[in-house]
Amino acid sequence: MTEQEALAAYCIRIGDNGLVLGHRLSEWCGHGPVLEEDIALSNMALDLIGQARGFLGYAAKLKGNGTEDDLSYKRDARQFCNCMLVEQPNGDFAATMVRSFLFSAFAYLHFRTLIKSKDDTVAGLAEKSLKEVTYHLRHSSDWIIRLGDGTDESRERTQAALENLWSYTNELFEMDEVNELLIKQNLAFDVSLVRAEWDTIINQVLNEATLIRPSESRYMSKGGINGIHTEHLGFLLAEMQFLPRAYPGTEW
Repeated sequence: MTEQEALAAYCIRIGDNGLVLGHRLSEWCGHGPVLEEDIALSNMALDLIGQARGFLGYAAKLKGNGTEDDLSYKRDARQFCNCMLVEQPNGDFAATMVRSFLFSAFAYLHFRTLIKSKDDTVAGLAEKSLKEVTYHLRHSSDWIIRLGDGTDESRERTQAALENLWSYTNELFEMDEVNELLIKQNLAFDVSLVRAEWDTIINQVLNEATLIRPSESRYMSKGGINGIHTEHLGFLLAEMQFLPRAYPGTEW
């Protein structure tokens, strides 16, 4: 694998995370618990889709063919490299906030290191994304605290969502030969080095929310970067990709 091929694969992974989670959050449009939150979720969805467009567009350029649209709409589920956490269904509002919190804490730390990449385009995309995910993390953290330290029902639902989604968190720090090659060239950075800081962020918010961190002894999923996904991704892509696949080449 060449350095350029590895960088393209790496950008696709980042772009896929943003694209899939952005689509999930867009499903809340018109269904938010209050108008202000409806707008906030829609804006965060747009942030994530913008991040996806940047990283997938750069990946297409590195690969030398196609566009970000081709990567978004012409790949099947096994060709997507997003982590399984972001493809999980929205569930109730508590589940959506827990998913956003767990992922945003990682994305914040990831982009904060990636702004030091030797590749100017990657560094620039990371810098722009960092500003957005800083807000995503603050927003979701506030809601976790409000829900966890709120009513008995809100705490129960938030704890249940945390228990359900926790098994997908280890995968955020999964690495392979792509990461190793790019780390050596200072194009990417070892995400395992921010695991302790991620734990600190998670623990601080959960403690303030009076929530219990799930046990680490449970089964932890992995393999999203290699195209292994839950059944939920296929249904998501069927909806997201329907129009461009039904009318290929159409422009408007």
